[in-house]
Amino acid sequence: MSFTRRQVLGGLAGLAVVGLGAGGARIWLARPQVAAEHDYELIAAPLDLELVPGHKTPGLAYGGQAPGVEIRARQGDWLRVRFTNKLDQPTTIHWHGIRLPIEMDGVPYISQPPVQPGESFIYQFKTPDAGSYWYHPHLMSSEQLGRGLVGPLIIDEREPTEFASEKVLNLKTWHVDEEGAFTPFSVPREAAREGTRGRLSTINGEHLPVIELPAGEIVRVRILNLDNTVTYRLNLPGGEAKIYAIDGHPVEPRPFGASAKDQYWIGPGMRLELGVRGPAEDTELSLRNGPVRLATIRGVANPKAPTANWPAPLPHNPVAEPDMANAETINFKFEWVGAMSDYSKGQSAPSLWQINGVAWQGGEEHKHNAPPLAKLKEGKSYIFVLRNMTQYQHPIHLHGMAFKVLDSDRRDIIPYFTDTYLLGKNETARVALVADNPGLWMFHCHVIDHMETGLMGTIAVGEAWCG
Repeated sequence: MSFTRRQVLGGLAGLAVVGLGAGGARIWLARPQVAAEHDYELIAAPLDLELVPGHKTPGLAYGGQAPGVEIRARQGDWLRVRFTNKLDQPTTIHWHGIRLPIEMDGVPYISQPPVQPGESFIYQFKTPDAGSYWYHPHLMSSEQLGRGLVGPLIIDEREPTEFASEKVLNLKTWHVDEEGAFTPFSVPREAAREGTRGRLSTINGEHLPVIELPAGEIVRVRILNLDNTVTYRLNLPGGEAKIYAIDGHPVEPRPFGASAKDQYWIGPGMRLELGVRGPAEDTELSLRNGPVRLATIRGVANPKAPTANWPAPLPHNPVAEPDMANAETINFKFEWVGAMSDYSKGQSAPSLWQINGVAWQGGEEHKHNAPPLAKLKEGKSYIFVLRNMTQYQHPIHLHGMAFKVLDSDRRDIIPYFTDTYLLGKNETARVALVADNPGLWMFHCHVIDHMETGLMGTIAVGEAWCG
């Protein structure tokens, strides 16, 4: 069954909903009685895509497009999304980077039952932090993300910023051949290395697009890496640009992309917000991944005068500062297992990676719940020492909370808050957080076939979750 965009995205005002979970159990009884300014109805359904000109690719889509429709809310408001599954398999939605209640986190068998085909579920939460985030399944992730179930979630600041306009660029490299047919999303040999890469790079679903910016105007450009595997080495030779936020959290503006030292590595799941000055009318810049062009940025006629001054820094999000003097230190080692396991105990993928000597054994269904990697007291501060014992990069993502990157033995760090840190080859980095959100939170590499083959675990916060 296919759907049009008009059919799958619309307002929910005045709509009461009853959702059914696994086995028909009621998991939502009625419309929540909260003030909601941003209501969406979102459907996941099959959709034929034309990624390769003249060829159809059997994709999956949110809201009739892939990447999915942009969902927007304002900082501090309620966001309510009625999600309906029109796939032929169960799924969920995880809201990547948002600090929300555990019941809304979208991890099957931990946060909620899977949303079965034909069923609906209402996700509702307040949005404490402004910034660029995204949404995706946390079930059969290689296939569902690989076939297109990814989408941007933008949380606007409570008060207007000094940016007059913006662009949202969704990066995704597709696992398709020259005729648009899908190639394997995860190959064990590649999963044991950097991950299984796709062939076709796109921005907003288009290969090598032209992005038009008003000449002379400084535009807010949000870049979201929605890929299964690829870490992009972003640069903008000859351009004028500054970094304003990393993974949703503002930083003091700093140079971006004009030289090799200013390029930025953005791993799967990570986001970057730039101020980019539009080039002169009819001139072009190349947004690149290392030496490879991803898109052309073209200056177009602008009736307004060029932006004289760079916009002011973005306002900081209300993330609690860790108490470093009283923080407890916990060590995490990210390792390669060294041998390919068999598919025992109901595993859906081999064990290739491990955290602190333990490979995640739950498969995508998380049915064989391993003990938490760490148990944290609610309200207490912690320092995580992240040690990469491998020759491959790992974007390490924590659900439910933001952490502050403190330092690294491989690069200079200006401390900043994030939810995903790209841990380099043989790198040791320290991050700190306040354990202020009770729940059982996933902690994993966001290279999807690393995650599915062992590089995942849980962090328990609060007495009720620590057992």
